[in-house]
Amino acid sequence: VSPPQPQGTKPSPRLKRLPTTAPSTSPTETSRISRNEEPSKDKRRRKDSKTQKPQEGKNKIPPPTLFPHFMDDYCPPMCACYGRVVQCSNKDVEDFPYGIPYNAHYILLMNNHISSIQLDLLSEYSSMEFLSLSNNRLTDGAIEGSFEGIPVLKRYLDRNQLQSVPTDLPISLEELRLDNNLLETMSEAAWAQCPSLLVLSLSNNSLGNRSGSLPPGALSPLHNLRTLNLDYNQLASEPLELPLSIKELYLRGNHLEQLNRGVFGISQMLVLDLSANRLKSKGLLRDSLINATHLESLNLEGNKLKQVPRNLPNSLKTLNLEGNLISSIKKASFRNLDNLEHLGLARNEIFKVSAGAFKALHRALHRLDLCHNKLHQVPRRLPEGLHSVALAYNKIESVPSNAFCWGSQSLTLSRLVQVRLEHNLIDMGKLDVRAFRCLRGTQVVHFH
Repeated sequence: VSPPQPQGTKPSPRLKRLPTTAPSTSPTETSRISRNEEPSKDKRRRKDSKTQKPQEGKNKIPPPTLFPHFMDDYCPPMCACYGRVVQCSNKDVEDFPYGIPYNAHYILLMNNHISSIQLDLLSEYSSMEFLSLSNNRLTDGAIEGSFEGIPVLKRYLDRNQLQSVPTDLPISLEELRLDNNLLETMSEAAWAQCPSLLVLSLSNNSLGNRSGSLPPGALSPLHNLRTLNLDYNQLASEPLELPLSIKELYLRGNHLEQLNRGVFGISQMLVLDLSANRLKSKGLLRDSLINATHLESLNLEGNKLKQVPRNLPNSLKTLNLEGNLISSIKKASFRNLDNLEHLGLARNEIFKVSAGAFKALHRALHRLDLCHNKLHQVPRRLPEGLHSVALAYNKIESVPSNAFCWGSQSLTLSRLVQVRLEHNLIDMGKLDVRAFRCLRGTQVVHFH
């Protein structure tokens, strides 16, 4: 008899004994298991790659864009741009700024440390009208070929270290400044490509250092040249065979001692500056300026002239003789100069002015400067058309009654608006008041 079971409990089921090895499976079952139970790592890799693959036409990432160098609206970070003007001056840059827009009209690079320009860098600047590279460190080799083919109208290369004129100048060039370089000579071939050149400035070089002059005809290819500046070189004689088209010629601060006969040919020259040279009265020959029939302004300041030059062109309107050694003004000194409007005689040694010396100048002369001389009285019969007369820093003691007021002016008001008499020896108590009777008021005269 089996023992009684506790009430409320069920008999425990018989436990099956598990086999020690896994049961064998069929090939079909094995392949099914391998498909359904693929490692999770491979699943994640496929899932990730599927997630990262961009959808066609949707959320597409654009390719990276290039930085806008040379584009119309770009401005190099070291420069300032105003429309088509690119200002890169005074920036201490050592290279030509990269990326300046191709449509720039004015490129300013003054006062930097640029020593070279990359070949062909400027070839795309077809709109450029003005290029200034003043006061850099450019040499002949550094710019060779750099400007070839650029139709620039104006180019400033002054204050560099050039020893010769660039040979790749564009045919359209109208203005070229090579001041403050190391130029010593030039040849006719240097200008063969510049038929359009209007302004050429070569001041503060060493032209004439070897021979004392420029080769005859060196500038003859420049048939349209209007302005030539050769100030502060070492020329001992004036340039020969200059283009007849020149209207302004500047030769200040050279070593000229004389002018040859008919030196300027039959020219259209209007302005001639011969100041600060070594010209003496004998060096200005009778017919030196005989062909300068259109000359309006002649500057002979700072030479060694002892008298007013004779046979000056009748066309003159401005004559500057300041800073010479002139001691007297003769009666015929200004004969034939009836078109003269401005006359400078300051800083000479003038102590005497002959009566009637200014007779030929009565109508046209507006301004007369006699400051810093040795006059003891105001010259008599000053031109009636004068607006201004400067007599300061002389030794003037008296003012003749017919100095300002004579002829028709003794009855009508003078045109004078300024009379400078400062720093003289005038005794106001002995002054003849009749000398000022035709003036427009006491405010016209300056004694102090």
